[in-house]
Amino acid sequence: MSASTLPTIDLSLWRSGDRRSRDRLAATVDGALERAGFLLVTGHGVPPGLPAAIRAAARVFFHQPIDAKLPFLARAGQYGWRGPGAVATGRAEGLVTPPDLLETWSMAPGPYDDAAALPAGPGLLPEAWPSRPRALRPLLALYARSMRALADELLELLAAALRRPLDFFTRHTTRPDWTLTLNWYPAVTTAGAPRPGQFRVGPHTDFGTVTVLDRQPGKGGLQIHTEDGGWQNAPYDPEALTVNIGDLMARWTGDRWRSGRHRVLAPPADALSEELMSLVYFYDCDPHTVVESLPAPTGRVSHAPVTARAYVRSKIAEIALP
Repeated sequence: MSASTLPTIDLSLWRSGDRRSRDRLAATVDGALERAGFLLVTGHGVPPGLPAAIRAAARVFFHQPIDAKLPFLARAGQYGWRGPGAVATGRAEGLVTPPDLLETWSMAPGPYDDAAALPAGPGLLPEAWPSRPRALRPLLALYARSMRALADELLELLAAALRRPLDFFTRHTTRPDWTLTLNWYPAVTTAGAPRPGQFRVGPHTDFGTVTVLDRQPGKGGLQIHTEDGGWQNAPYDPEALTVNIGDLMARWTGDRWRSGRHRVLAPPADALSEELMSLVYFYDCDPHTVVESLPAPTGRVSHAPVTARAYVRSKIAEIALP
């Protein structure tokens, strides 16, 4: 399977199809994640126009001078804005690369209310949000709710692909860790010319269970690595979201499925004004979940058990720059 042949899964068929149709979808998912770790997903239920509204609001923030963004700087272990030079994602693979060419805004769930008489959702981190634009927080909150529901639905589909009960994964997502990140890739005219070996995002695999990506196509865009095709431009469908699994899921399946390896290229010399923005939802699971590899014949490699939050945080620490 090459990047250009990634299957598109219509989740509306998963929701409404008969047993045979659902089994076919599950088998397609199993094959795609085994070979590439990536899928395209339609019928996802994200409100139409919401990603475009988020991008429009976020550009107002990102286009401000650095001094206006500094009050929202995300320091170690916090959420908010990260400016140029904050990460070198290729370090997760042991690569020595210049810092990634992007700025980010990230949010996550705040503490849950354990004392509430009724189930209570968390607040949102960071606590401080920009007043310009005021629309950013409510738009992202709405998107995060859509992503949470979608991620759990995807985990049910993944459980079916492994011939496990539908709640095999979601029993571990009652109060999960997740991060919603806006990746802003500024134009060369803003960020300066790329240095040798510099990427918008360096080669890596994600760290959690599933990642859901709403992206824009570009010359300095997403590439996927497969054994059959090497590095190839990722297929793009404006109606589809790109879904890949991360290291926790690969470990959980005993490497039956591949953690999807990918990168985002620096803009080439003939695209100096290209500016892109991706909405990236990283889904993990409940913080203290112990992830153990499924045994053979489903699993193929027995990894040492890891605790979900501790593992993900250790990987994030590898790519952070001082």
